[in-house]
Amino acid sequence: MKTGSKLFWVNLLKAAHFGPTLLVVLITFLISLTQFSFLESFEIGTAIFFGQLVVGWSNDYIDYPLDKSANRINKPLVNGSLRENTLRKYIFIALFLALCISLFSPLGLTGTSVHFLGLLSAVAYNIKLKATIFSLIPYIISFGLLPWAIYLAAGQTPPFWIYLGFALFASAFHFLNVLKDLEWDISQNVLGLPQRLGRNRSILIATICLIAGIWVVLTLGQTGF
Repeated sequence: MKTGSKLFWVNLLKAAHFGPTLLVVLITFLISLTQFSFLESFEIGTAIFFGQLVVGWSNDYIDYPLDKSANRINKPLVNGSLRENTLRKYIFIALFLALCISLFSPLGLTGTSVHFLGLLSAVAYNIKLKATIFSLIPYIISFGLLPWAIYLAAGQTPPFWIYLGFALFASAFHFLNVLKDLEWDISQNVLGLPQRLGRNRSILIATICLIAGIWVVLTLGQTGF
């Protein structure tokens, strides 16, 4: 494979926010192992992976004008490593693969429906909700639905502590994730809940959510509630 081709795929993964994507897939795989075999869990993780590509790529695609205005040269679209029409094409490819793999994986129709409801929530965040006071809601919905997709596909109901923990950790991530670009977001009128509350209160809320999430896992998780 040529170096240029390697760089192309590296930039695609970078535009997909590869770190958070990989973390979501890993967590999905581990939860799936509680209900399905290794191979089945791998299939579910693959479906979630392509869904996360849709989320990450659509985020960079939609935010391109703002990223360009802020001269965020670490973004592949801004530094010219990727073109808009190329990224748009791969968003639809990933969406198609996410749907097909999800349907033919153990998720089936029920799990896929929940999976795509989570994707819809995440994309709604990218399109509009990230700049509103409701910016936290898609995080709670999308991450909270993830264990539901897996457990419902297995004919089970997820324990309360799992989706509560997901919601708390997702909330903490939301408040922490925006801190690096907080001033730029405010200057560009991207006023989600963290931007409206400010840096100090966002850090405080994130800390509370993290502590609460750890407490849920260590206490309620032990009881199976």
